[in-house]
Amino acid sequence: MANLKEGDIAPKFTGTDQNGKEISLNSMAGKKVILYFYPKDDTPGCTAEACNLRDHYTGLTGKGFEVIGVSADSEKSHQKFKDKYNLPFNLIADTDKNILKAYGAWGKKTMYGKEYEGVLRKTFVIDEDGKILKIFDKVDTKKHTEQILEALK
Repeated sequence: MANLKEGDIAPKFTGTDQNGKEISLNSMAGKKVILYFYPKDDTPGCTAEACNLRDHYTGLTGKGFEVIGVSADSEKSHQKFKDKYNLPFNLIADTDKNILKAYGAWGKKTMYGKEYEGVLRKTFVIDEDGKILKIFDKVDTKKHTEQILEALK
């Protein structure tokens, strides 16, 4: 599992979005990227987070940000989630968990006293040169955009 820190160069990745189209970090060179990892499509916390980013999307893109969500769900699941909530950004289907592991967003979790492996909710803000500006390990799903913008002031 990666132990990334602010100031590190973000791991390069290539994945496929909800349409089966390839997306890579290299293709976003020169843009600031909000790369957010979430456990599961269409669950309460993940929906709150995605909808908060959706509701502030114009403001974020106006500040030069590209928003990309990543989970281990399939392209088909992502497409349904994107359509249901009118999400204006792409969702990467990381079914082999390579991107999740590269960013340390896959690991041990505990629910009801039982330990298991799963997606850790994290967000990385990456600058135009591919450097990690900010890492969020404790995401406020209902106010995530505000959390990001406040931290970058």
